[in-house]
Amino acid sequence: MRNFAKSLAALTAISALALTSCGREDPGTATGTAGGTETACEGFEEGAAIGVALPQKTSENWVLAEQLFNDGLTEAGYEPSVQFANGGVAEQQAQISSMITNGVEVLVVGAIDGAQLGNQLQQAKDAGITVLAYDRLLTNTENVDYYVAYDNFKVGELQGQALLDGLAERKGEGPYNIELFAGSPDDANAQVFFDGAMSVLQPKIDDGTLNVVSGQTSFDQAVTQGWKAENAQRRMDTLLSGNYASEELHGVLSPNDTLARAVLTSVAAAGKDTPVVTGQDSEVESVKSIMAGEQYSTINKDTSNLVEQTITMVEAIGACEEVEVNDTESYDNGVKVVPAYLLEPQIVTQENAAEAYADDPTLAELVK
Repeated sequence: MRNFAKSLAALTAISALALTSCGREDPGTATGTAGGTETACEGFEEGAAIGVALPQKTSENWVLAEQLFNDGLTEAGYEPSVQFANGGVAEQQAQISSMITNGVEVLVVGAIDGAQLGNQLQQAKDAGITVLAYDRLLTNTENVDYYVAYDNFKVGELQGQALLDGLAERKGEGPYNIELFAGSPDDANAQVFFDGAMSVLQPKIDDGTLNVVSGQTSFDQAVTQGWKAENAQRRMDTLLSGNYASEELHGVLSPNDTLARAVLTSVAAAGKDTPVVTGQDSEVESVKSIMAGEQYSTINKDTSNLVEQTITMVEAIGACEEVEVNDTESYDNGVKVVPAYLLEPQIVTQENAAEAYADDPTLAELVK
C-alpha cells in the first residue's frame, strides 16, 4: 500500500536510485537486499531459468505479458518458465514452489493475493533467489527485493481527474450524482487505485460537487471480488434499482476497462442515459467504446514497456550490476519499504487516443 511517510530506516538501508543485487547463492547464506546484508554476487550465466508467476487471465494485459516474457527472456538468453494460476491462490503457491525446486535464479511474481505467498517467498529467499514483485506489490513479507509497476497511485489520480473532466464536458454544471467502484480486495493495487482517485474526488464530495447517492464511499463498500465483470454488473444493477428510480446517474469511477464495460451494460439494460465512466488497461473493446462516445476514458499502461523493464532488471541481477529503481519511499508492504521502479501511466480519452496509441499497431487502427 502506498505510504508517503519518509522512513529514515528505509532511506539508510536503501540507496536513493540504485541497489546492488545478487543471483542465486548457496542456501543458508545471507542474500540480497531483503535480508539487509551485502554479500559477494555470483550472478548467473546464459540459459539460467527465470520463473514468472502470473495470476488469472482476467485482462488482456496479463495474457499479453505471458507472450512478452517468453519472447523477451528467451531473446535475452534465459530459460523462461511462465505460468498462470487460473485455479487461484493455492495453484499459484504450488507453481512458485515448483519453480524454486526447479532452480530458477530470479522469481517474478504477479500475485493473485500478495499477502498469501509468505511461505513460498521465504522458501525462495532461503534458496538465494531474487524476488521481483511485478505489477502488484507483495505484502507482509521481507522477502521481496524489488517492485516494478506503473505508478498505481498516479493511475488513481488520473482516473479521478478524468471523471471530473468528463462530468464537466458531458453533463454540464454540477452537482453530479456518481457511484464508486474498486478492484478486488485481494489485489494490493486495488486499494492504491482507489486511494489515488479519492485524493481527487473526496474534496469534491465534501464540498457538494459530487453526490454518491448510494452512500457507499469506502473501499470495502466499493470492491469487486476477483475483478469479475459479473460482480460489477450485479452491484451496478443493485445500485440502480435501489437509488436511481427517479435520480439521474452522471458518472461512475471504474478502476479498469472490464468493470467499466460491465457498468455500461448494466446502465443500458436499465434504460438510463450513459454516464461518464473511467477505466484502465486500454483493452480493445474499451478503446472501441471510447471512440464510439460511450466509455469516457482509460489508462494506457503499455505492457511491453513493463515487461521490458522487468527483463532489464533481471539482466542487471544476472550480471551483478546495480539495479535501477526510482522510488525508495512510497511502497511500504507492511514489513519493509520495497525499492521500486515505477513507469508513468497515461490518461486516454477520445481526444488524445490517436496520439496515445500511435505506436501500437492494434489500437492505432481503432482510433483513426
